[in-house]
Amino acid sequence: MEEWLIVDGYNVIGAHAGWASLSLDESRDLLVSALAEYQAVTGREVTVVYDAHRSPGAETKTIDSRVKVWFTREHETADQMIERLVRQHKKSQRRIYVATSDFMEQRMIFGQGAYRVSSRELIQQLTAMDKKIAKRIREKKERRSTLGQGLAGDLLETLEKWRREK
Repeated sequence: MEEWLIVDGYNVIGAHAGWASLSLDESRDLLVSALAEYQAVTGREVTVVYDAHRSPGAETKTIDSRVKVWFTREHETADQMIERLVRQHKKSQRRIYVATSDFMEQRMIFGQGAYRVSSRELIQQLTAMDKKIAKRIREKKERRSTLGQGLAGDLLETLEKWRREK
């Protein structure tokens, strides 16, 4: 079954100790980058929703590193947009997860059939995933291929004998 993660962007940024102190642009970039890796590893479609309800204009949608990024329309909060997205897609053949620590929002989306992930849980998943990727990269560097890997022992001996004779 297809899975979809909808993230309350500013809620997750506010829960991350390292991102909360950065500028909004920097923290949004870091979040989208982390979620792009998350999407690649988990196979879940990822959408991030940011509040723009105090900014004039229509809602905007962009795609950054295959992650859909939405800014709400004027007078609409991220919570309202997330609820709207869940409501529109709840009958689709996909499992919907929403990442937010807003208790009321968790109750609303849970009541509509979506699953909740707290911001802290998502941050822990992102951190664990980063560590796992870093470990794989380290292990791969340590197991670098040598020219003789995969050659039969007697052939290696013959090649070594030739090398020493010259």
